[in-house]
Amino acid sequence: MLEKKPFVRYNEEKTRDIVPVALNVLEREELNACKIVLNQEKDSTALKQLARIGAKVLQEEKTDYIIRAIYDNKRKNKRLGINEF
Repeated sequence: MLEKKPFVRYNEEKTRDIVPVALNVLEREELNACKIVLNQEKDSTALKQLARIGAKVLQEEKTDYIIRAIYDNKRKNKRLGINEF
């Protein structure tokens, strides 16, 4: 008979990907402030929620328009010799 070890999965494949994240002091302060806004106590859940929110914002048509406008302005300013922005 096979002996089973504790805390080892025997009948299912790994379904989660764990990503360790190191935060500096400023990032920790920002995360704590966001946790208050999100009303979320757990760091990991707050980070997941912030990632989802960020992904949705970045994929919006409005955000794409803003980013394109900024890069167009930078390109035009460089062409015109305007470096003060």
